[in-house]
Amino acid sequence: MRMTRQERKAAKFQALHVSETFVIPNPWDAGSARVLAALGFKALATTSSGFAFTLGRRDGRVTLDEVITHVAALDRATDLPVSVDLENGYGPDPDDVAQAIRRVAVVGAVGGSIEDYDPSGVIYDVERAATRVAAAVDAARSLGFPFTLTARAENHIRGNPDLQDTIIRLKAYGEAGADVVYAPGLRTTDEIRAVCEAVSRPVNVLAVPGLSLAAMAEAGARRVSVGGSLTWVAVRAMADAAESIRDTGDFSALAARLPLDDWFRG
Repeated sequence: MRMTRQERKAAKFQALHVSETFVIPNPWDAGSARVLAALGFKALATTSSGFAFTLGRRDGRVTLDEVITHVAALDRATDLPVSVDLENGYGPDPDDVAQAIRRVAVVGAVGGSIEDYDPSGVIYDVERAATRVAAAVDAARSLGFPFTLTARAENHIRGNPDLQDTIIRLKAYGEAGADVVYAPGLRTTDEIRAVCEAVSRPVNVLAVPGLSLAAMAEAGARRVSVGGSLTWVAVRAMADAAESIRDTGDFSALAARLPLDDWFRG
């Protein structure tokens, strides 16, 4: 039986996690997704903060319906696997998390991440967070293709940079069935190594400007994402050019030319 387009993407994404360390960049719209695909990356992950910026909002202020529309556009834009930042699953209950997984799968996603932080400012206790991960796993396993579920421990970037707490959480999420575990906010190779040695699942690491891919891979990271950072690189370039125009009347930045015919071929 021939595989569907989504099944092919899912199998490709799953296989990436058992090969060498890879970078999964985070586009903020369909155009940036096509550029990243043209540059040779093998998979894409959404960025909640970058997408919120495109709507003129801060991170955490986007609805699941809006995310669904965004994911559908990214899926259509390239043939690369797409994993979705689902924040806390757009609701506190396990059923909310399960629904979020099922809905992004309908529009083409082959992976997604669930975090243990509630927008109200609360980090869920480990037992509750693991129950939510288990609900996401059950939803993912019911889809009929290998949806790669990532479980995130948010404590490092939410005011509690306790490495032992991070490890306890990620181990619990792996035991609940998560395919990949992720703790944004790890800053050193020692922290990355400690996490990777403690857990049995592939570890996603958020890129740090001072660490190379080789260093993170040597510490045990299997997947490296960049979060909203590429969005901010693009916005910084735009703001710098606009400030020069405003302050000095210098339009030289507008001389930039892009190989869009090459990037958008096909």
